[in-house]
Amino acid sequence: MAKLNPFPEEGELVVGTVREVQNFGAMVTLEEYAGKEGFCHIREVAPGWVKRIRDFVREQQRVVAKVQGVDAKKGHIDLSLKAVNEHQKRETIQAWKNEQKADNFLKILAEREKTTAEALLASYGRTLIETYGSLYSAFQQAAEYGEEAFKQENVTGAWIPNFIAFAKENIQASFVDITGFLDVQHHGADGVKHVSKALKAAEKSEFEDVEIEVAYMGAPHYRVTVKAPDFKIAETEMQKAADRTILAIQKAGGAGSFHRELDAKKAA
Repeated sequence: MAKLNPFPEEGELVVGTVREVQNFGAMVTLEEYAGKEGFCHIREVAPGWVKRIRDFVREQQRVVAKVQGVDAKKGHIDLSLKAVNEHQKRETIQAWKNEQKADNFLKILAEREKTTAEALLASYGRTLIETYGSLYSAFQQAAEYGEEAFKQENVTGAWIPNFIAFAKENIQASFVDITGFLDVQHHGADGVKHVSKALKAAEKSEFEDVEIEVAYMGAPHYRVTVKAPDFKIAETEMQKAADRTILAIQKAGGAGSFHRELDAKKAA
C-alpha cells in the first residue's frame, strides 16, 4: 500500500528495489511511495571506501534505506544504505510485508462487501492508518481488543463489526521479542543494592501486555528483553526501561549506559 504522504520524511526508513546501479551511485524505486525514486550515492552505500559499488548492490535487489534529504519541488530523494543496521532492516522489511498482508485483507473485505479496496480505503482505511500508524496495526488491534480498540480512539462506523470479525478470522495475536543491553555500576558501599533497585525499575511497564526482563551477564553487563504486541511498542518500552534504569542509578551516584548491540569484547 502506498503511503498517505506523497514523499517520505527525512530520517524515515524506506523499502526499495534497486533499479539501476551506476559507478557513482544507485537509483532505488521506493515500494511504498508510488512513482518515487531515490538516489544513493556511492559514499552512502557502505561504511568505509567503496571501490566497486556492485560488490554491495545490484539491480533488482530489495533494500532498506534511510532518507537523508527530500526536495519535493525537484522530486529529489537522497538515500543512505550504510545508515541502516541489520536490526532496522529486519524490522522495516517485516513491517512492509505486514502492510502487503493488510492490502490483501482489504481486497478480500471489499469482495465480501461487493465493493472495491479503493472505496474501503477512502471510506475508513485512511482514518485507520492515521489513527493506528498502519492498516495492519488496525487489523491487529481489532483482532486483539475488538470494539474496545475503536472506542479508545473514538473511531466509529457501521463497518466496524465486519472489520473486527475479519481481523479475528485472519490475525492471531502475536508478540515480538527484542533485546538490548545495559551497563550498570555503582562503586559505593551499597552499590549492589543500588544496582538491583535500578534494574527493577527497568522491568516496570504501564502496559499489561508488555513483559520486560533483565538478565545478569556478568557485572556490570545485563541483558534486557522486551516482549510486546509489535516492534514499535517494543522499541518504545525498551528505551523507557533503559532510561528508568540509568536515571535511577545516576541519582544514586552510579553510572549506566544502554546499547542495542552487544560489544564483542563484553560478550567474551
